Amino acid sequence: MKYYLIAGEASGDLHASHLMHALKQEDPQAEFRYFGGDMMAAEGGTLVQHYRDLAYMGFIPVLLHARTILRGMSQCKEDIIRWQPNVLILIDYPGFNLKIAKYIHANSQILVYYYISPKIWAWKEHRIKAIKRDVDRLFSILPFEVEFFEQKHHYPITYVGNPTVDEVEAYKQTHPEDHKSFRQDNHLDERPIIALLAGSRKQEIRDNLTLMTEAARPFSDAYQLVLAAAPGIEESYYVECTNGLPVKVLHNQTYRILQHSTAALVTSGTATLETALFRVPQVVCYYMRMGRLFSFLRRHFLKVPFVSLVNLVANKEVVVELVADGMTVENAHDCLQAILPGGSARSNILDGYTYMAERLGKPGAPQHAAKEIIKGLI
Repeated sequence: MKYYLIAGEASGDLHASHLMHALKQEDPQAEFRYFGGDMMAAEGGTLVQHYRDLAYMGFIPVLLHARTILRGMSQCKEDIIRWQPNVLILIDYPGFNLKIAKYIHANSQILVYYYISPKIWAWKEHRIKAIKRDVDRLFSILPFEVEFFEQKHHYPITYVGNPTVDEVEAYKQTHPEDHKSFRQDNHLDERPIIALLAGSRKQEIRDNLTLMTEAARPFSDAYQLVLAAAPGIEESYYVECTNGLPVKVLHNQTYRILQHSTAALVTSGTATLETALFRVPQVVCYYMRMGRLFSFLRRHFLKVPFVSLVNLVANKEVVVELVADGMTVENAHDCLQAILPGGSARSNILDGYTYMAERLGKPGAPQHAAKEIIKGLI
């Protein structure tokens, strides 16, 4: 069968490549054509356009590159119609993908499936109208989405498991713990490690990392601080944000850092889930400017009670979230102290991680999704 996939960012490229691999196992005659990235290209098929050519974030960058984005969208629509796949599989990236879904639904008989459903439970809930109209089947990687879509909006959805579970489990199986080698490879000493995961965008890093390091400064005699660098961010930028505190900056070693850490300060996002699956107690830190205004809006308008995936999946507070004006040096210091060995919150967090992992289920998300996709096409 013929599968057309669209992934618009690095995480989508990763998840789509794993899905393609699973589809090939289930369907040896599978043909692929896609908008995506290097990891998808490694699985074979035809890369029509790389996601980096269309990946613009924020109002001004999108406005400046509107012609490029619209041209890419038009090319994508025409290419799908011309190729006539058995199914179009959309991976996250709703701003682009829902427009493609609308066009394909209105102008063809091609089935439209969505893998990694748009997070409309957090914002832009009105998109449910487009999903109901234009998407034939929706696959979820977050268990709480089932209740949201099915009970609140009466739209059927299939939970297939979470691919982050697969990625962490695969890493653990292929990388047995070896503290000595990790320290020797990265010139670290024998002190236990506090991990810093400060986000992926420069402004996000600058806003959070300065506060993180100040909060961790009183522990720097007993612990060493190790920062997981984001792709494309130079080490000098991190040095500017750490207030002269010695922080070891490591690139392309996020999982390895977490595997050997005692505690972590983490900005919101998938990193919170990864940290939990490595069973590292964490404090979620997300400072933003105009924090008081955001805190007001959050209390009165935000549709979900938490910002971290750990707490959303568990449906209770497993880890402390210091968001907006709640993210202060004093608050982060006190919460970090509570999750270090002997701290008052450490054991409760680890118990919460166990419950969260049970809710996520076992590895196998891409395989489950591939089986369901093919079953729907036969």
